Formats: sequence, C-alpha cells, structure tokens
Amino acid sequence: MKFWQKYIKEIAIIAGVILLTILMMDYNTRLEKLNQLNEKALTVRIKATAAIETQISLQTQIAEANSESVTEREARNNGEIQAGDQRIIPLPATGAPLIDTVLPTPVPERIKKWEVWVALFFGE
Repeated sequence: MKFWQKYIKEIAIIAGVILLTILMMDYNTRLEKLNQLNEKALTVRIKATAAIETQISLQTQIAEANSESVTEREARNNGEIQAGDQRIIPLPATGAPLIDTVLPTPVPERIKKWEVWVALFFGE
C-alpha cells in the first residue's frame, strides 16, 4: 500500500495531463468545425443577399414598366393617341415627291422548261 501512496501524486499528474491532452484535441476539432460552418454561413448569406438584391431590382423594373407615365410614353412613341387628341398628318409641299411612295418591283416572267430547251438547241 505504501508503494501506491508514494506514486499516487505522479499518477494523478500523468492522468491529468492525458485527460487535458484529450480535451484539447476535442476542443481543437470543435473549433475547426466551427470555422468551417462559419465560412459556409458567410457564403450562404452572400448568396441570399445577392438573391434579395436581384428580387428588389426586378420588382423595381416591374413597377416602372407598369407605371402610367412609362405606359403613356411608350404609347405616344408608337404613334397611339388618347381620347381628345387630334391627329395631325403633315402634307408634302406641292410638286415634291412623296417620301413614302414605293415603286413596286416587277415580277419576272416565268419561263417554261420547254422554252429553255428550245432556246438552248435553236438559239432563239
């Protein structure tokens, strides 16, 4: 019994050091996992922020496109008029050719196959 009593203090110190080493290794593993999870959370936050910004931008564009002023401006640019407006059509000056006059292109006359062969052989 005296043998154990002599070394009990040293055995307790060695057991304490071993236990402390195991606890430090576990703590280190947990810290590493925490860092990985924080990096993933940061990545997810960045993606979520980008998605929300895109959504806000699209909602703003939809609101602008549906607004009365934009709709009216686009209608006016396309030549549409509102009730009560008077359409004014400018007339060309006398003697000036009309700008919108389009001369029709002549349609080529279709030649029959036998006429092509006669022209090849007899040189008409």
